[in-house]
Order: sequence, then C-alpha cells, then structure tokens
Amino acid sequence: MTPEAFEAAALALPATEKVIQWGGADVYKVGGRVFAIANLAGGLSIKVSDIAYAVLIETGRARPAPYLARAKWVAFEALEDLDAEEVRGWLAAAHALVAAKLTRKARAALGLAPPAV
Repeated sequence: MTPEAFEAAALALPATEKVIQWGGADVYKVGGRVFAIANLAGGLSIKVSDIAYAVLIETGRARPAPYLARAKWVAFEALEDLDAEEVRGWLAAAHALVAAKLTRKARAALGLAPPAV
C-alpha cells in the first residue's frame, strides 16, 4: 500500500482528522484519540484487538509498537509491503475500537453510531 492510499483510506473513515506530531509522523485521530500512526521511515503503527494483536505478533507479521504495546498496538516496518485491503480493514477496526471508547456525547457530536454490543 502506498502512503497516499493509506492516507486516503484513513481520512475516509468518519470524523477522522490527521495531525503532524512526534517529529513529523502522520497521526490519525477520531474524537481526539489516536488510532493509527504513519512514520517518516515508512512504517505504520495501529491499534488492534486483543486477538489480532496475539495473531500478528505470534506469526511475526508485526511487532509490538514501541511505547504502545501495552494498549495492544502493533508496528509494521514497511507500509509498501502490506496488502491494501488488509490495511483498510485494520484501519476500520482501529477506528471502531477507539471510537467505541469515546463517550456517548462525544460520539453523537461527531456523528458516529453507538458502538455495537
């Protein structure tokens, strides 16, 4: 996946904003909370579910994200080596995980649906 395609996929998710933080990294947020980070070296860090975290780490596809592993974030070394459809799915899941942790009032203000039960 190209960095441009990644950015387009991330920004296509509801109420997503992109900011430049932490030494020039592209940081994608929903409701002010981070769900994905694309760094200048071409790597990617993303929030995943507990099950996805275990699978991605155990299979060696990803490594625990520095400083964020305890919150179930994974890091990939090179965005270009990843399948575009798979990355879009991870982005949607990361967005949903983070949005679900927002308050009901914050989700309503952003026009986001209530989390699925």
